[in-house]
Amino acid sequence: MKLNSANLEQIRQSGAVEVFDYDRSALKPGIAHFGVGGFHRAHQARYLDELLRRGEAFDFGIVGIGVMPSDVAMRDALVSQDCLYTLVEKPAHGEPHARVIGSIVDYLFAPEDPSYVVQTLAGSNIRIVSLTVTEGGYNFDQVTGEFKRDTPAVSADIDDLREGRHDCLRTFFGFITAALAIRREQGQTPFTVMSCDNIQGNGDMVKAMLLAFAHEVDPDLAAWIAENVTFPNSMVDRITPETTDEDRSEVAEKFGIEDAWPVVSEDFTQWVIEDAFVDARPPYEHVGVQVVSDVEPYELMKLRLLNASHQGLAYFGYLAGHRLVHDVMADEAFRDFLLQYMKQEATPTLKELPGVDVEAYQLRLIERFGNAAVRDTVPRLAAESSDRIPKWLVPVVRENLATGTQVTLSAAIVASWARYAEGVDEQGNAIAIRDRLADELTQAARRRDSDPVSFLRDQSLFGDLAEVEAFTTPYLDALERLHRDGAQRTVEYLVQATRS
Repeated sequence: MKLNSANLEQIRQSGAVEVFDYDRSALKPGIAHFGVGGFHRAHQARYLDELLRRGEAFDFGIVGIGVMPSDVAMRDALVSQDCLYTLVEKPAHGEPHARVIGSIVDYLFAPEDPSYVVQTLAGSNIRIVSLTVTEGGYNFDQVTGEFKRDTPAVSADIDDLREGRHDCLRTFFGFITAALAIRREQGQTPFTVMSCDNIQGNGDMVKAMLLAFAHEVDPDLAAWIAENVTFPNSMVDRITPETTDEDRSEVAEKFGIEDAWPVVSEDFTQWVIEDAFVDARPPYEHVGVQVVSDVEPYELMKLRLLNASHQGLAYFGYLAGHRLVHDVMADEAFRDFLLQYMKQEATPTLKELPGVDVEAYQLRLIERFGNAAVRDTVPRLAAESSDRIPKWLVPVVRENLATGTQVTLSAAIVASWARYAEGVDEQGNAIAIRDRLADELTQAARRRDSDPVSFLRDQSLFGDLAEVEAFTTPYLDALERLHRDGAQRTVEYLVQATRS
């Protein structure tokens, strides 16, 4: 049965999937979200759906906004089914649970009518503008941290806004700045800007980048934004693989629903958010969100344990011949490698976490990574590494180098990335590398024979690590072993060599 509002009652009566019982016609837009992908729909939209089922937060329906050409596919899928979709939550053991989510009330494909998107954001009913635009979407230099003013789309938006034009905007920076300018002119309360991306200090990051953008448009406007807009930091956690045709078929066959773009996730979910909202917000704490005064300790725990460990298994795992994450985790050597990285190198860089059992968290991560029902893919974890390694792993390296703590396993993870970036696996097959710097990475990785640390020389990714012997020594050892012995034996060696 096609998923849409007209068929919702019949879907409910089938009993195969959990359907909400709240009245969507009473739901008013209050949140605008840039970057409606699988993670947003499995996480933030799911939490709001849970509140709506409790009879709360009816002024906070979500309006999705897509700015990339590729977002037209999401627009077509959601609009065709009244913005409803199926979320399938899969435990490691037991049957999957499917529920229809109704918290998204509209979807706007910004390139079709940029001015309408600006007017939507400027409306006083929008209290929160949230973001999942990926780690690379914030347009900053990895080394200096400075906003990249000369990025073509950003530069064009700055020029258009200086001229008062809204009809050709391209970036979320442009849309948010234009809407805040209107609110300022009309004397309205601004909205909160809430990043939900995997970046340490994500609220601080989007604040710094948006202010830099706005300052280029109008310094007075930037000053007003700095004084009046809030940017709460947050930590978000739920493993959500990319939707496949197999997932669509499973939803149709197992639950009797034709859904153009369902979402599949693990059954674990966590959200920690700073209580820093300029206007009203949903009562997130009523559905398990941790609303706290300081998010940083939770951020570091998640980014340096979960996210960096994902990179730790991705390249080694791919080179060893694995394509599904749970297959990697079925190998004891890989499990031990990740646990030793977490315990020996990541955990020493964390801040105090009162009431949190970090060792239990590590073991839970190993269990989650091994969830075969989710069918998370190794290539997904290996994608966009140039946006991930500098934020998740390089800080661990730098802090450990500063304190004299070993970086053997972190260096080996970087070496596995370099070997993967060569673009040919251990059987001689081409690797399809998904990264904004794919060509540059492959060229650097393939210069290894003439320059052993060539891969490390991109200072925008690694700073000065190519000149730091305490890092390059274990890096070069791991890279040599990868070429000589292969990924499997290299991981086994590293586990034995660093076992405490």
